[in-house]
Amino acid sequence: MSKFKLQSIIFVLVAFMLGCNEFIVVGVLNDLAASFHTPIATVGYLVTIFATVYAISTPFVTILTSRYSRYKTLLVLIVVFFIGNTLSGFATSFGFMVVARMLTAAVAGSIISLVMTFANTVAPRNKRASLISWVFAGFSIASVFGVPIGTAVSTAYGWRYTFFGISVITAIIFVLLIWLLPKNVAQVQSGIRGQLSLLADRRIYLAIGVVLFTAATMYAYYTYIRPLLTTGLGFDNQTLNFLLVSLGIMSIISNRLSGTLAERNGLAKMPVFYIADIVLLLLLPVALGSKIFGLGIFLILTLIVTIINSPIQIHFLNIAERDYPQSLVLASSLNSIFFNFGISLGSATASSLVGKVGLSHISFGAAGYAAISLGLVVLLNKAIAQHGTPTVDQ
Repeated sequence: MSKFKLQSIIFVLVAFMLGCNEFIVVGVLNDLAASFHTPIATVGYLVTIFATVYAISTPFVTILTSRYSRYKTLLVLIVVFFIGNTLSGFATSFGFMVVARMLTAAVAGSIISLVMTFANTVAPRNKRASLISWVFAGFSIASVFGVPIGTAVSTAYGWRYTFFGISVITAIIFVLLIWLLPKNVAQVQSGIRGQLSLLADRRIYLAIGVVLFTAATMYAYYTYIRPLLTTGLGFDNQTLNFLLVSLGIMSIISNRLSGTLAERNGLAKMPVFYIADIVLLLLLPVALGSKIFGLGIFLILTLIVTIINSPIQIHFLNIAERDYPQSLVLASSLNSIFFNFGISLGSATASSLVGKVGLSHISFGAAGYAAISLGLVVLLNKAIAQHGTPTVDQ
């Protein structure tokens, strides 16, 4: 097996590790609530706290560590992640768990940003989009397979062993990274102002808006996917896990399709997908009257709602490489930073609407965010055309 293939596998494993750590709390929520003698609604804030710390800390950690070797920085961040995750397993109270989760969240975004940067460095130009799509798929694989396995471990042996298992995976990944990562990568040094200059570019801030409102589109309905499938469509709890796995597999397929689009001027094709999102989300209240129709819409939405991931990531990397080389790692982090902000916006919108218009009509809020995304992606494509920026690897 070639070194590039081994590097590709380890990059996907890093995403899988991060995804397991981020998502596992949902699978062990009841166990944590019982162990800490804390209401489950309170324990649920662990998800919000993680996403918020992740989004806020990532640009600061990324900018402040940019002067150091990317190889050494990534290894140090992996060690911090290992400590935070292991402390989560040893947590004796809800407050202890909050601190441990904040520690892992503080470095998780910078870890994936550096992994994206290394992927961009080691991949041949014609394989870069495919590799980046596989890295995104690592998170989906964690959701589909890692979290159910972790939940089963929690049920059989206790929730602590779920976190200890992730720590074992982290230790293995650490050793593999020492072996496989390129140690001397050319870096352009710059101060904080030089790195932030990237954000003033119209092609960047429009793309940031697209990422944010795309995530809001998804989570303005997906936050309530379980009650939508059970209360809304009438599926029983025994069928629910099968349906969630089916949606997860569709998400993995979406990531691979996203990579294919990134190789073929994917951003130019995005308006069609956003129009489809809007139509499907507006139809959803009616579709909830039919199990087949409703489930079909959820499967299609899962396939297309975040299909922009790889094209937009390639867009950020191309702009940084061409015009802002000092901001390459920051550019790599923008997708994950603003996707997490979008998750917060979308979930808050869903929670607000469910009490006002009811569960069956919360998709109207998601359709509104899809419409905003559509307008932004049209403006982004115009900005790209004006600058003559390549949107595929050239």
